[in-house]
Amino acid sequence: MSISVNLYYHGENGNARKFAEEMERSGLADKIRAEDGNLKYQYFVLLNDPETVLLIDHWRDQAAIDAHHASPMMAQLAQLREQFDLHMTAERYTSVDAPAADERFLRK
Repeated sequence: MSISVNLYYHGENGNARKFAEEMERSGLADKIRAEDGNLKYQYFVLLNDPETVLLIDHWRDQAAIDAHHASPMMAQLAQLREQFDLHMTAERYTSVDAPAADERFLRK
């Protein structure tokens, strides 16, 4: 069972976007993507809220998340969150097999 966490970074004066850009520019996002068990780590800009950036963080299991949280990268992340004065909200989802009936709604 995989786990997805949607993290919403809220800031002011474009700081959420600047944070995401710094995560990408510095290579920290790529290091997280390379961690064992990471399935997706991607930032999105919300069209209806320019002061919020969404991170979709998808992991193989809770053990992979726990290892990520114990990694030295978390201190770097925390420092950047402070630097850009960001606040966060989160949503957590676990995977299930989609019913075959849902396939008819997907345009491929």
